[in-house]
Amino acid sequence: MAPLPDGFSYAEWNATYNALSFGIAAMGSATIFFWLQLPNVTKNYRTALTITGIVTLIATYHYIRIFNSWSEAFTVASKDGGDYTVQLTGAPFNDGYRYVDWLLTVPLLLIELILVMKLPQAETVSLSWKLGLASALMVALGYPGEIQEDLAVRWFWWCLSMIPFCYVVFTLAVGLAEATSKQPSPAAASLASAARYLTVLSWCTYPFVYMVKSVGLAGPAATMYEQVGYSLADVLAKAVFGVLIWALASEKSAIEESGKLMPK
Repeated sequence: MAPLPDGFSYAEWNATYNALSFGIAAMGSATIFFWLQLPNVTKNYRTALTITGIVTLIATYHYIRIFNSWSEAFTVASKDGGDYTVQLTGAPFNDGYRYVDWLLTVPLLLIELILVMKLPQAETVSLSWKLGLASALMVALGYPGEIQEDLAVRWFWWCLSMIPFCYVVFTLAVGLAEATSKQPSPAAASLASAARYLTVLSWCTYPFVYMVKSVGLAGPAATMYEQVGYSLADVLAKAVFGVLIWALASEKSAIEESGKLMPK
């Protein structure tokens, strides 16, 4: 990764520090919640909910690593009761943890949505492979541009990563519409639709945050906006999305259980 720019204000440093801390808290608490809920859904949806917890667990680990790396890259001190000053220590800030995290969690996010929708087995396998590979390719193509300072190179890799990105977003927004309408209740269909569109909404945040350093912003402000933007998008795409997956699994479990209890 490129060295951090010098000249961070305390407010810029603190905003990033708090955003990363928020990421740890949100992902960690979500993991505990999802796994505690496993006994409350039927066997059909436990794999999806387990994967949901794995996603937030992986994210928790990487947010701890990013948070620690950020803390080690700076010294923050106040002299004689004055304002806090922020100085670089010379230690590297490793933001590459984000891309390792996305490479693991983004395909899993899509797979958990497909599993909880309970599509026919052949369609489940096909979609899982297609969306999983496309999302992994999207992340892999984005990383070379992220570590570049040359704007032309950043835009080149951004454009390449948008090809699989658009395929995944189109599949979520349009390709799964019919499967959503076939959910066993209006509440389940509404939750499946909300999960699809939340994924689309949160995913659309990432390309714009990626472009922060390509549209005239530079230095500490660009780094702050990038870190805060990615952190908020991650919480939406993983923790909040996971809550929708849990709600959908719970709704469908209740329907299946009530069907078994109905007299024949």
